[in-house]
Amino acid sequence: MNQTPPHDLFGYRKYWAHKFTPAPFLPMSREEMDDLGWDSCDIIIVTGDAYVDQASFGMAIVGRLLEAQGFRVGIIAQPRWQDTEDFMKLGRPNLFFGVTAGNMDSMVNRYTSDRKIRSDDAYTPNAEGGKRPDRASLVYSQRCKEAYKGIAVVIGGIEASLRRIAHYDYWQDKVRHSALVDSKADILLYGNAERAIVELAHRLAAGEAIRDIRDLRGTAILRSKLPEHYSHIDSTDVEAPGPAQPPANPYASATAPPTGADTQVVTLHTRPRTLDRARTAILLPSYEQVKRDPVLYAHASRILHLESNPGNARALVQKHGQRYLWVNPPPIPLSTRELDRVYELPYQRRPHPAYGDARIPAYEMIRFSINIMRGCFGGCSFCSITEHEGRIIQNRSEKSILKEIETIRDTVPGFTGNISDLGGPTANMWRLHCKDPKIETSCRRLSCVYPGICKNMKTDQMPLVRLYRKARAIPGIKRIFIASGLRYDLAVETPEYVKELVTHHVGGYLKIAPEHTEPGPLSHMMKPGIGTYDRFKAMFEKYSRAAGKEQYLIPYFIAAHPGTTDEDMLQLALWLKRNGFRADQVQAFLPSPMALATAMWHTGYNPLKKVTRRKKTVFVPRGMKQRRLHKAFLRYHDANNWPLLRDALKKMGRADLIGNGKHQLVPAWQPRGTAEQTNNGSRPFRSQHVRTAKPARTRRRSPSRKRR
Repeated sequence: MNQTPPHDLFGYRKYWAHKFTPAPFLPMSREEMDDLGWDSCDIIIVTGDAYVDQASFGMAIVGRLLEAQGFRVGIIAQPRWQDTEDFMKLGRPNLFFGVTAGNMDSMVNRYTSDRKIRSDDAYTPNAEGGKRPDRASLVYSQRCKEAYKGIAVVIGGIEASLRRIAHYDYWQDKVRHSALVDSKADILLYGNAERAIVELAHRLAAGEAIRDIRDLRGTAILRSKLPEHYSHIDSTDVEAPGPAQPPANPYASATAPPTGADTQVVTLHTRPRTLDRARTAILLPSYEQVKRDPVLYAHASRILHLESNPGNARALVQKHGQRYLWVNPPPIPLSTRELDRVYELPYQRRPHPAYGDARIPAYEMIRFSINIMRGCFGGCSFCSITEHEGRIIQNRSEKSILKEIETIRDTVPGFTGNISDLGGPTANMWRLHCKDPKIETSCRRLSCVYPGICKNMKTDQMPLVRLYRKARAIPGIKRIFIASGLRYDLAVETPEYVKELVTHHVGGYLKIAPEHTEPGPLSHMMKPGIGTYDRFKAMFEKYSRAAGKEQYLIPYFIAAHPGTTDEDMLQLALWLKRNGFRADQVQAFLPSPMALATAMWHTGYNPLKKVTRRKKTVFVPRGMKQRRLHKAFLRYHDANNWPLLRDALKKMGRADLIGNGKHQLVPAWQPRGTAEQTNNGSRPFRSQHVRTAKPARTRRRSPSRKRR
């Protein structure tokens, strides 16, 4: 597919306001605007997070990038949403409001996987909870519209990005409209939207109306009718799920409207490969259809993911009522030069002074960490990284990364010589790519590493080894840790990388995520078999011994993932006991919007394969009782779980696993003070044979790298 080369991100003519010097911090009050000599803001960013001027926080990247284009940018962080007062404190923006829920989806941020309210919020001063509304993107957008009539509102960030089409909402247990429809915003930007936000700002500043901007990659808009210069093909021509029951043609309303209906007639082409992909749009099943029909929901989810490669993706269309949601193809990834400049903007690398001495846990976690890349080609079905950042890895240069280490050393308060992370969505995908750009632009695989590593993928991680060595050699740097998630199936392809990692960059514990041991769940997760973990474990232990270090692997697992049966969880529990692991934390599957695993959860069909109208093919552990059981298997050693596990083992015909033998999972008696007691108040059970491996600190991921 031929692409027009993207406009250089920093090649636009600067807006007139560039004559103002960069702001020490982007202003959050009228007083700060006055100090800067501003009479108004060109763009105001409304965010659900506290304002931290550091490149791991979305509002800082977008704000500083727009500032570098010459625009005056203000920040409204965590406003009171019950009225419009906070939304008016910086005045009316000259161009638009930019709205984001923050670095995390507001629902994931506030609720656990069991739909319980969390007591804290890591992105808020002193971790105070309740500082943002549910579905913050929708609420903030509506308040902006109420504050200033006719104002342009742009929504983006991970919450809007993962809700760009009709999607299943776990918290309401129903299919909701696209966030663009519910928010009343003018345009939705998805993914890492630097290209789209910069071009949008310059076009608006040049006098173009936002309603006329329809061609930006990485955006979704609403249309009253479909453009005539596009060819439109039915998604069932791409992959047919079989006849709907009823109606026979799920797009009858688009092809043959009933007499007198005010419905646009469009021409559907049945041979899409003969058409110009750049001028072709795929008609997904409508919101009403995917809400009603699980097969069409799973089918639409699969088509969206198949059309996610920027090199060959086509526009997607989904009717919502009488309007058409139009999703333009994904943005072209940033070049290394562009990404370097984004991360080298004049960030203060600390929270706004308005927060005083308050602690912001998310900032504390990442203030000494460095993003070296973006994107992930792993394609794990439960993960939101690929849907948001894309499969193509965007790399920073070695020079830029080393320069940032020096900047942290010289400018960030409290630095003691330790870099907490060199990573990104994954620790070891830096500079990994397809061996042929032509293959990369035409590929439609959902993962480059499942069911095995693609033969076209370059997996040499020696450039990363050389980066680690140069980083350690910087004066004033004591230790560099790797805290991002590690793809151990890639790591074993370069043993020298594993040796370097284990010898110099592990702080006693290395946390990795095999997620499960059994083929059934792993196939639905698109994760490698447990044999790959065993290979990595052997390397880890070998190189730890060679370095004279006592170090431990801490594996993480998911409970209640689609495709996981009670028997699968039992086998995982037995594996954990055999290997001496006692999980301190348990993660149950959370169906985040737009993930392929969420489509499985909602429909019972598997969108990793062609969706057909055969019987449901995915077992889904939906009920809370079963979810509790699956989590209990992961914490088989917790006496409070023993009554539940005993009952389950008996029902499964595995009462032989109840007893005090080494091969048995839970004892037949209950210690005093736990969920259930025996009459004689037995003393607590202690294993004489199980080696425990307990992490010294909780599982960590940089705030901008959340997977779920």
